[in-house]
Amino acid sequence: MTSVPGTAPSPADSDLVRAARGLPVARTPVWFMRQAGRSLPEYRALRAGTRMLEACQDPDLVTEITLQPVRRHGVDAAILFSDIVLPLVVAGVDIEIKPGVGPVVADPVRTVADVDALPDLEPERLAFLQTAVRQLVAELGPTPLIGFAGAPFTLATYLIEGGPSKEHARTKAFMYAEPAAWGRLLDRLAISAATFLRAQVDAGASAVQLFDSWAGVLSAADYGERVLPHSRAVFDGLGDRDVPRIHFGVGTGELLPLIGDAGADTVGVDWRVPLDEAARRVGPQRSLQGNLDPAVLLADRETVDREVRRVVEQGRAARGHVFNLGHGVLPDTDPGVLTHVVELVHELSAR
Repeated sequence: MTSVPGTAPSPADSDLVRAARGLPVARTPVWFMRQAGRSLPEYRALRAGTRMLEACQDPDLVTEITLQPVRRHGVDAAILFSDIVLPLVVAGVDIEIKPGVGPVVADPVRTVADVDALPDLEPERLAFLQTAVRQLVAELGPTPLIGFAGAPFTLATYLIEGGPSKEHARTKAFMYAEPAAWGRLLDRLAISAATFLRAQVDAGASAVQLFDSWAGVLSAADYGERVLPHSRAVFDGLGDRDVPRIHFGVGTGELLPLIGDAGADTVGVDWRVPLDEAARRVGPQRSLQGNLDPAVLLADRETVDREVRRVVEQGRAARGHVFNLGHGVLPDTDPGVLTHVVELVHELSAR
């Protein structure tokens, strides 16, 4: 971390923020998607008896869960403990997260009228969120907090499918058959996501990540025409708030240049595309985040070390590199392996 002599280190000058902006860093910063979660025994103990969506709206629980991996692993950033559907739930959409299934929507969006009946997310409903962020910023000190939101397309898939889906067939059929209603739906979801992110940044988050988990089911043409403008609207909704913007989707190798064009400073890359190739696709004007396969962490230590070295080396091709997984931490991951990976990346990348 670089700072002016005689001043306290600032999250705004952390290696995470600097790497995301393409500035020189002391060492490659590391954090893990789903680092606050099921792989940690302390998380499971704390969450026992509390439903996911209730935990996400309890500022004290959010604070403690978000801090757990920072304490344990020494990661270079905290990611707000939340859920992709939380803005919809707070707005008043009836969604339940069913264990072993995921988010289930009581009344899926299937018609144009359903789109127009969706409730708006009122900023005043996010007081709990801002309380949690303020508490976290006070506890984290120089460690940056990354704000979190789901992208419009991925949220639309849950609303239309009624829950998780492999094919996303209903979603794509609606997108093709009802283009005007599709546009209105994603417009509304973009406003909701921007409102959710603004609340976090205004309370002190140092960066934001927009998750488009299911964008990889789309062709580049469909993404560019029917989705990208709405993801861009989320980032545009942050206005002149000076925080790095990270954009990540799964299975998005063919979409990487477009994901950057949506307004990201840093493009998240899953494990399917090597980082040096991703850097070529994205171009020199953006940093990269990723992209160790989460399954590697279940292998032997020699394999883990070899793959971590490969990712660090390939990441040098990018303008800046934030080390992460290519998707979230798997529940069966040994927390000790995560701690080891942080230490190894720091050792390999120390400038």
